[in-house]
Amino acid sequence: MNIDPRGARFGAAITSVVLAIVLVTQSGWLLLAQTLVFAIGALGGLRYAPYGFVYRYLVRPRLGPPSRTEPEAPPRFAQGVGMVIAAIGAIGFAAGITAMGIVFTALALTAAFLNAAFDFCLGCQMYLLIQRIRPAA
Repeated sequence: MNIDPRGARFGAAITSVVLAIVLVTQSGWLLLAQTLVFAIGALGGLRYAPYGFVYRYLVRPRLGPPSRTEPEAPPRFAQGVGMVIAAIGAIGFAAGITAMGIVFTALALTAAFLNAAFDFCLGCQMYLLIQRIRPAA
């Protein structure tokens, strides 16, 4: 399945805002909610991702069709990476290890911001690298 890359960037922008709020408030609950958003996209597919619904029904109709599409697998893998990093941060906040929560939130924020601002998906690049170095079956 191919996706509209503008939707992924839109989701990354919302994610960046959420993660910035987590850094300011040190809210483990909000980070846990973002972890669940990542999990839905990674495990269920991007068509079920909450921010994707907002993009698909409220934003995309105003933009028109995309000039290009991209495979779903790399951004879906990126959602999985975000899920793991955010989960570690949420565990840190829940365990009272605030520094761990802050560091892992900052890592997730950095990746989301790179995608939102510069169209550079760090998780997608990881996916492509793994595909290149993986032995052929």
